[in-house]
Amino acid sequence: MQHERPQPRNEEIQLDNTKYIESETDTKGIITGCNDYFAEISGYTKEELIGQPHNIVRHPDMPKIAFKLLWDRIKQGKNITAVIKNLAKDGRYYWVFTHFEIIRDINTKEITGYKAYRKAVSKHIKELLDPLYKKLTEIEKEGGMEASEKALNEFLRQGGEDVTFDNLMEEIYRFY
Repeated sequence: MQHERPQPRNEEIQLDNTKYIESETDTKGIITGCNDYFAEISGYTKEELIGQPHNIVRHPDMPKIAFKLLWDRIKQGKNITAVIKNLAKDGRYYWVFTHFEIIRDINTKEITGYKAYRKAVSKHIKELLDPLYKKLTEIEKEGGMEASEKALNEFLRQGGEDVTFDNLMEEIYRFY
């Protein structure tokens, strides 16, 4: 059962730095489990979350290219950390550092799902990434994901030739 997307409100939910938001998905991003804190912060019950695509909490300010790069990496069996702005059921938003881990079948070693641990993001990180994400989202509306990826790569090249989205997220997390 699909839920109607909430209308975003310009009101941030403050996260508790001592708690983690946790969720598990299958390989297609369908939520298979979550902790109480995820339900509390998102405003959905566990029953409303389980069985839904994880993008139920995707904020419209988030560029699709960020999720494409994230999915490309985890489908290759590589963990990743990313900063994401999410949308709660009531339209408020919350920023999280998300660390994605691969879940593998114990016998076949095939990827069977993903586990994500999320924690609060500092004001400085939000101020750095919010304008970039909004710009990329606007570029996507006009020129699609290819144009957004090109703009992201141009932004990343300002930090050096070898800087990737993964590197940027790792550096932000390291200095957090």
